[in-house]
Amino acid sequence: MIAVLIGGFTLGFAGSLHCVGMCGPLSLALPTSYMSPVMKIISLFLYQLGRIITYAVLGLLFGLLGRTFYLAGIQQWFSIILGVLVLLLALMYFMRGTIIHLSFLSGLYIALTKLIGRILKNRSGNNTFLLLGMANGLLPCGMVYIALAATLSFYKVYEGVGFMAMFGAGTLPAMMLLGYSGHMIGPAVKRIFRKSIPYFITATGIVLILRGLNLGIAFISPHLPQAAGQVIICHQ
Repeated sequence: MIAVLIGGFTLGFAGSLHCVGMCGPLSLALPTSYMSPVMKIISLFLYQLGRIITYAVLGLLFGLLGRTFYLAGIQQWFSIILGVLVLLLALMYFMRGTIIHLSFLSGLYIALTKLIGRILKNRSGNNTFLLLGMANGLLPCGMVYIALAATLSFYKVYEGVGFMAMFGAGTLPAMMLLGYSGHMIGPAVKRIFRKSIPYFITATGIVLILRGLNLGIAFISPHLPQAAGQVIICHQ
């Protein structure tokens, strides 16, 4: 479980500058300019906490799906296929310099941004920031899709929840810094993070493939137990 949590946090931290680029404008648009420094930090943290809660719920849903694949006996092959797809995404990232965005998700993005606008208009108080963050967590994001793909390789549902929660926690430092200062992340730091993203995507794809190969390597490719619930016939 520790390896799962570390993996989720590392992937989130590596992709945090991608999150800054995608969700940064929303963070900068939050109504915090009139707040005291302490209240601003609390409000921004609640906003990011809402996003992490959404990621954890998505981890639960995809963890249940991964558990289904495990019980069906196809999780190993599914993990290998996912790993290959993630490696292809990493290759395209190296070639294009950005994660591919699926056009059919544009409608979802528009609907969610309208929902965020309504929350900002009709609600007040700190719970508004929590709700805004939860809605933000549903916005289409390539890094989130890669993290969710990783949860499908887990056969324990709580591992998917923990992985996605730590993925969100990994993005927390950069997002909090952006929301509080707006300009403290310099161009040089952004370039370093942006260049590191495809390497972490590649590592995720390799780990998914290794998990599917069931090589018995601790933390990286542990032996996956056989699916529970198989009928054992005893001959007397």
